[in-house]
Order: sequence, then structure tokens, then C-alpha cells
Amino acid sequence: MDRKQAAKRVAIVGAGTSGLAACKHLLARGFRPAVFEAGASLGGQWTRTLATTRLQSPTTGYRFSDFPWPDGADAFPRHDQVVEYLAAYARRFGVEECVTFRSKVVAAEYVGGADTAGDAAEELWAGNGEAFGGGGAGRWRLAVRHGDSDATQAYEFDFLILCIGRFSGVPNIPAFPPGAGPDAFRGRVLHSMEFSDMEDADAAALVKGRRVAVVGSGKSAYDIAAECADANGAELPCTMVCRSPQWLVHDVNVWGKLNLGCLFMNRFAQLMVRKPGAGLVSSILATLLTPLAWLISKVTEAYYKKAIPMREYGMEPDIGFAGSLSSCKIGMLPDAFYDKVSSGSVVIRRSGAFTFCEDGLVLDGGRVVAADLVILATGFRGDQKLRDMFVSPRVKDIVAGSSDTTVPLYRECVHPRIPQMAVIGYSESLTNIYTIEMMAKWVARLLDGAFRLPSVRRMEQSVAEWGRYMRRSNGDRFRRSCLGAVNIWYNDELCRDMGCDPRRKKGLLAEWFQPYGAVDYADIQ
Repeated sequence: MDRKQAAKRVAIVGAGTSGLAACKHLLARGFRPAVFEAGASLGGQWTRTLATTRLQSPTTGYRFSDFPWPDGADAFPRHDQVVEYLAAYARRFGVEECVTFRSKVVAAEYVGGADTAGDAAEELWAGNGEAFGGGGAGRWRLAVRHGDSDATQAYEFDFLILCIGRFSGVPNIPAFPPGAGPDAFRGRVLHSMEFSDMEDADAAALVKGRRVAVVGSGKSAYDIAAECADANGAELPCTMVCRSPQWLVHDVNVWGKLNLGCLFMNRFAQLMVRKPGAGLVSSILATLLTPLAWLISKVTEAYYKKAIPMREYGMEPDIGFAGSLSSCKIGMLPDAFYDKVSSGSVVIRRSGAFTFCEDGLVLDGGRVVAADLVILATGFRGDQKLRDMFVSPRVKDIVAGSSDTTVPLYRECVHPRIPQMAVIGYSESLTNIYTIEMMAKWVARLLDGAFRLPSVRRMEQSVAEWGRYMRRSNGDRFRRSCLGAVNIWYNDELCRDMGCDPRRKKGLLAEWFQPYGAVDYADIQ
């Protein structure tokens, strides 16, 4: 082990998918990180989910580059199987030995130096563009609460990596007019986060024999509605209140055996996208290919509209299929979901807004949905979760940007003005584990001194350019920073930083037309 790396103290907050990948790649480069996990086991959100939750991507796409799934694994494994896969990965690479469980980091404070860069935009990140900074560099002081103790213990580190995710911690609760919020309802209201955190038996008992209304348009809303329908049937149907339907599909192959990856997730498909930082020629080419991109999207939409009765039940998405990929508004339907709708055990109600009344929910036009239990599948406030990590008002103010910008992370990992800190796993992609692992490799190489970061000004220019792309392609969800349509291009940039060849396939046809995935980057360690 390199003594220089071993002497540097690195903290990782979170032992979910991103925390495990970060720890593995730091261990491979001679570091010995300390991983703090608030829960009692590895796996992050996969340990706190619905009983019926399955993987959203096939195992061929959702995997670490150097750690295949076991032979015989389901194409879309159950959540407990995903947890076991992650645990096996941690055992294989010695990650579990670095984790302290039931240890919640409640505050992070940069001490011994300026916690943010000054106004001189030409200066280098952390003083010299390196992970651990130059002379006079500070350190991160973490306040950690262990077990059931109310007291906190202080630890200091030379570098901090946040792997806290964005789909937990701080629920997004809609605002209501006075007298029309949950207090007006005589039943029970809870967020999907609370429902998912329950033991399976407790969650089943909660919905059994009750009129349940689920509010939301995303994957969680569909899953909860399906579970309630299985519990109560058509006698007590679950009402799903939906504002903007999303593309939830039953299969990743269209029109026979044409895989979506061959249509949208190869290098040729990304020629049709105006990629941030790719230059004028790339932008012109993408514009010329717009008719082809439109045709591919429409042909794909036609297949799913034919195969899924979404139009019959008013659930045809307003956004096109290609747009849903670029904004990560896509998921897999629960098994036999529309059979449940057809049988009457799930009732779908479209509404642009809702409020509460004594008996349930009031929808557009004054329609009332009677309910005993309302579950809000209305998402999370990942930006607030990120802010809440910090003590410094200045860091709180800048770390997550504003409501008009994306979270300002260079290469989706490093804030240009916050030294000696990285964030892994905040941005979204269609197969998160694939993107997370590349981020972990990039951050590990940064810590190992394989490359330096550019000036604060250059990083902020890049952040702004990627932010414009997110606004253009992700619509009202731009702050989620979805990389779905530009994942290969994003990886290209990481590869160039690390001094690796971005072209990972053998042969011209394979390079342009085969889908890219984690395995293509397996030799980057």
C-alpha cells in the first residue's frame, strides 16, 4: 500500500450503490476510506422498499463492470436479490470491512481553511486543482451519531465523498391552501418514503381493508397502487390520482426483438442529440438528424401504445418517448398493472391539482375521492437533503444551486467552489449503477493524482453548459440532471480526463451501433 495514500483520511457518507463503488475503487488505489452508513446493512434504498419492488433495468445493464450477476439470476431481480448482489460485491472487494453501520453523519464542516473559493475565478480548485489541496488546505469535520445515542462524535478527514442519493431523507410534500391540507382529512396521510420504510407485513396490514388513494405519476405510485390492489381487490379499489402520466413499459424490446438499447443507447443514437461541449459541427449534425430521431421515437411510441392500453385509460404521456429517456421519465410497469385497472381493483383519476377534505381528496372540478388512507408518491427534495449536510451557511447556499439552475457539479461530481469534496450518484441515468461506477473511478483517480482539475472559471463554464442542456432536454425536471440521452458522451469526458480511450468497442460497427454498458469500461480501474 502506498504510504502517501494510506496517510490521507477519506470519508464516504453512505453505503448504497455509490458508496460501495467509491470505496472499492479507492481501496484499489491504496486508500483506506471510512464509510459511515446510517442503516444496519449495505444497499441503501434497496433495503427500504416495497415488497414487490424489482430492478428497473435488466441485469445485463444494471451491474458493476467487473462483477457479473450469478448464473441463473432473473432478468429483473427482486429487491432482496439486488441487496445480496451488492453485499457480494462488498465482500469480494473488501468494502464491508470499511463500513461503520448505524452511524449517521448529521453535520459536515470545513475547518482550517476557506470553505469556498473566493471571487478569483482563475484560481484552481482547492488551491492547486488537486483533491487534497495545496498549502494551507483545510479538512472536513464530521459530526456522527452512532446507534441510538443522542450524542455525536467528531471525526476529521482530508477529503469527503457524499454518496447520500436523492430519493430518500426529505420527502417532497405539496403545498396546500389554508384548511385544505392533510389536517382537513380525518384519515391517515403518509409519504411513500414512510410506506416503503415499513416492514412488509406492517405495510400490507396498513392497506388491508382500507380505501386507499395514491397520489403520483411515477414508478412508486404505480407500485403502491398495484400492492394495494393485490391486498383489497375490486371490492375496495385503490384510486391512483395522476397529473402527468409517464412512460411505464412492460418490455425493453419493441416490434419483436429490437432492444431499446440499439435504438437509443449507442453512439449513433447520440449523434442525434445536441450534446453539451461537443461543438458546432456536432450540433449541426444533430439538427440534420432530427427527422430520424423523431421517426425512431414515434415508431417506439406506436409499439407501446399498441401493446399497452394506456390510451383507453387516459394514461398516454404528453412527452414523447425520446424525451422521456432524456429526462429519465421512464420505468417498468408492475406485473399485470392494466389487468388490475381492467378488473376495477385500480381506478385511475387524472387531475392537475388536489386538496384534502374530511372524506378524502378533492380533484379538479370538485370531484371527491373517498379514502381512509392517502399515500403521497410525490418524490423527494434531494437538493434540501444535500444542503442539510452542511454547517456553513455559505456552503448550504451554493452546494445545490438555485431553483433556476441544476445542482452545479463539474462532471456531475465536484462543486467548483467547495474544496476537497465530491458527490457521487446525485445525477440520474437510465441505469444508475453504470453511471455511478464511472463517477467512482473518476473520483478515485482524482484523489490518486492522476489528473488535475481546471480553473474554477472553466469548471463553472462547463457546469453552465451542461445546465443549459439539462433545461433543453429535461424540461421541468431539469434539476434532476438526467444523463439518459448523453450517457456515452458523459463517459467520454470522464475517460479523456483520466487519460483513457473513450472508444471502447472492437470494430467500427460495434462502436457505433452496439449499446454501451458498464462492461465496456471494465479495464478502467
